[in-house]
Amino acid sequence: MNQFLFSTSWFVPFYSLLGAILTLPWGIGIIRRTGPRPAAYFNLLTTIVAFTHSLFVFKDVWDRDPENLVITWFQAADFKLSFALELSPISIGATVLITAISLLAQIYALGYMEKDWSLARFFALIGFFEAALSGLAISDSLFLSYALLEVLTLSTYLLVGFWYAQPLVVTAARDAFWTKRVGDLLLLMGVVALSTFAGSLNFSDLSEWAQTANLSPVTSTLLGLALIAGSAGKCAQFPLHLWLDEAMEGPNPASVMRNSLVVAGGAYLLYKIQPLLALSPVALNALVVMGTVTAVGATLVSIAQIDIKRALSHSTSAYMGLVFLAMGLQQGGVALMLLLTHAIAKALLFMSSGSVIYTTQSQDITEMGGLWSRMPATTTAFVVGSAGMVTLLPLGSFWAMLTWAEGLVSISPWVIVVLVLVNGLTALNLTRVFRLVFWGKPQQKTRRSPEVGWQMAFPMVSLTVLTLLLPLMLQQWYLLPGWENIDWYVLLSLLASTSVGVGIGSTIYLHKAWSRSRILAWRFIQDLLGYDFYIDRVYRVTVVSAVALLSQISAWCDRYLVDGLVNLVGFAAIFGGQTLKYSISGQSQGYMLTILVVVSVLGFFISWSLGLLNKLPF
Repeated sequence: MNQFLFSTSWFVPFYSLLGAILTLPWGIGIIRRTGPRPAAYFNLLTTIVAFTHSLFVFKDVWDRDPENLVITWFQAADFKLSFALELSPISIGATVLITAISLLAQIYALGYMEKDWSLARFFALIGFFEAALSGLAISDSLFLSYALLEVLTLSTYLLVGFWYAQPLVVTAARDAFWTKRVGDLLLLMGVVALSTFAGSLNFSDLSEWAQTANLSPVTSTLLGLALIAGSAGKCAQFPLHLWLDEAMEGPNPASVMRNSLVVAGGAYLLYKIQPLLALSPVALNALVVMGTVTAVGATLVSIAQIDIKRALSHSTSAYMGLVFLAMGLQQGGVALMLLLTHAIAKALLFMSSGSVIYTTQSQDITEMGGLWSRMPATTTAFVVGSAGMVTLLPLGSFWAMLTWAEGLVSISPWVIVVLVLVNGLTALNLTRVFRLVFWGKPQQKTRRSPEVGWQMAFPMVSLTVLTLLLPLMLQQWYLLPGWENIDWYVLLSLLASTSVGVGIGSTIYLHKAWSRSRILAWRFIQDLLGYDFYIDRVYRVTVVSAVALLSQISAWCDRYLVDGLVNLVGFAAIFGGQTLKYSISGQSQGYMLTILVVVSVLGFFISWSLGLLNKLPF
């Protein structure tokens, strides 16, 4: 039985795809009498089957060697297109995480979107979302991974624009789609180049090719930057980070998956192509710079946000920046551990924030307060999720950052400064949000806010327990360091950054009426961070203006050069025809003379162009 489940684990993504297809009759309105609920139940059933299948395989996969499966999709003559899959502890573990969080997010959505008229369409999109993520987890082919990333881009566009009747939602979906397309286009260039250089797009073959590859520095640099671009777009890294903030206009259950799993998909691709990135020191340095700038900058921006979802989404970009930094320093194992701990904690935080939004009908944290006594389960979920995000002993993120810091304390000590800074600022931001939302006196929108129903509470409680038990799971997988090998200076530095961040966040004066500070200096800093360093305006002045200018030039050339030339030819033909009609006399000898003269002139010019006239004796 175990062998059968292992050999058929490649079918896990198709469970979710089947669930999405089964919801279509309700999603497109063929079935209406039953309401949209059966569509949600079909999708939940297939997700439960996928999770159970993955979990049983994961229990026994530790004793097996990684196995590669090659599925031939198309073959003609010498051309062969195949998809390679990898069944290993990492890939199967990723599918378990994906299906588990997807299952909890779908149960959560049953309560959050119970009155939405297009519930079936939402679950169909979630099914496609989950299928693409599960396929990406077990993919051993760069071509297949690229195709699945494109499916994720499309799914993001559809889910962000789910409430398409709102103009702001349409704009957010469009911006998210086109921002990701920039990275996807560059990634496609890298995929095409690799297919020529390496002759194969399977990760195992690419790893072997990279060991003996002999590329020029310029070629390896361009190739590495192209491969990085796709992941930068998916992980919302600078300068392609603006889409994640706008994507918060979509439904919150989709934001749960987007901020915990989808952003991790791009980083997971980076993990698979580590040998290729090692060919270019410039690409590795680009990862380090991009990750550092995003980690520090996005954390600063999150502190100035008053929208609860945006305050959390910017911290997602920051932690993905830490993952990019780890990849640039070739610490792939640490990056995977960060992805695991961040995914669980961030999913819990977004479920908690979604419960607050659901009961208060507001996302502005300055309009909230005093919810801790009215929503105990939601408050507990937020506190545990926040603790799982920062380096608080003994939760998961603490061990991930401690392992990373200890490995680099003597090689790159500046990384410790980045970790301490990002961790402290994250603790400050989460404490600030907690005080404004759950602490203090109730306001008008929170005075009568009840706790959410069981459909939303059950996933939060489950993730709360999972976050608390994650250190035991890491210990069982032999991923925790022994106490005798711990660098206590690094440990105390990380704990101190958390304590300082919580202390400042707890004591800083937060007046709910001050959406903007009355002090000009602080107001300038607040606006600078609140508007994300005005990067959108910089893009509007530079990139958008340049594209608009090129579009105007192209339109002018098309109208006056291309169309003008075509219109000139047409006008000449009309003028010639109108002119020749006056030469019609009805006398055949006149027509013959005209033909003879024209043929003679043409013969003269042809002979002159071929040089035949030079051979005449005169």
